[in-house]
Amino acid sequence: MGFTKMQEGLVKESWEVLKQDIPHFTLRFFSLILEIAPGAKNMFSFVRESEEIPQNNPKLKAHAIKVFKMTCESAIQLREKGEVVVADTTLKYLSTVHVKSGVKDPHFEVVKEALLRTIEEVIREEKWNEEMNNT
Repeated sequence: MGFTKMQEGLVKESWEVLKQDIPHFTLRFFSLILEIAPGAKNMFSFVRESEEIPQNNPKLKAHAIKVFKMTCESAIQLREKGEVVVADTTLKYLSTVHVKSGVKDPHFEVVKEALLRTIEEVIREEKWNEEMNNT
């Protein structure tokens, strides 16, 4: 399930570009999660009742930014340190929330795919090539 070395490097290289417009890219990232796995919408109270992704929903924006940053930073840590370092309190909180929401391993594959697609969109014209597409 983890990132390949090429994928980890791609995340790290693109992170500087992504940080330039986090609100835009995080909403795109979250939109892709729901596009890939529409059923995941029911896991998020702030979009559960909506027919579309509310671009001005402050709860959605805040959550998407947290998930996006943590995903990118985790990929970078994996590449640099071989592991992800998270404070115990954060880890306990995240595990409680994810278990309560019914998150399973396949959901993390969706997050990975959404992140890679977001990165592809950001760097498509500059660096994206067939080799990166096959990672």
